Amino acid sequence: MSEFGSIPPPPATFYARHGKRALDLCLAVVVLVCFGWLLILIALLIKLEDGGPVFYRQERVGAFGRSFHLTKFRSMVLGAENKGAGILVEKNDSRITRVGRVLRKLSLDELAQILDVLRGTMSVVGPRPGLRYQAELYDETQRRRLSVRPGITGWAQINGRNAIRWPERIRLDLQYIDRLSFGMDVQTILRTIPALLAGSDQIADADYWKTRRAELQRQRSDAGDPAREGRTVEK
Repeated sequence: MSEFGSIPPPPATFYARHGKRALDLCLAVVVLVCFGWLLILIALLIKLEDGGPVFYRQERVGAFGRSFHLTKFRSMVLGAENKGAGILVEKNDSRITRVGRVLRKLSLDELAQILDVLRGTMSVVGPRPGLRYQAELYDETQRRRLSVRPGITGWAQINGRNAIRWPERIRLDLQYIDRLSFGMDVQTILRTIPALLAGSDQIADADYWKTRRAELQRQRSDAGDPAREGRTVEK
């Protein structure tokens, strides 16, 4: 049992156990060979804009509740956590750099996660990796999201991204896990391309987790168990 509670076992098909990882490695190599120039260009543009680090790393919760550091191309000014809205990200946030605005619009900041795929902490396709405070609030059903490696893209991302609320996003993630197959992954990858080109200015919905935390705090209070305090919002 993980620190987040009991996590169901992953799908037991041959593809889920062996084929998916092989596909991840093949795709990661193809991306590096064909689009390595783009990764280098993005890195140079970020470096030239303010001289700061190219990558931004953030702790996330991966398969079976294991923590890892997700890699993104940095899209905000240095020390953004200590300015403006702090760890919150607002629409048209002034802390987002000029290069970062383009990267976030096309989700190119996520392209650096191909390195996480090579490390084995992520897959190309899967539920987006959650933050620790979110995983702590998962109920028994939602913990199924942790039964597979998180992905760069996923079924929820191609069906609305941040435009849909968390309950629906989680439902789509669980639907993906139930239907996990080579065909499902290929379909998701192919549909990701037009989704990226369409871009998105949506900010991830944080109200669901605020409400859920408040509900759990009330339940714990009623049961005489003091709830832990603190709040973290995805950057």
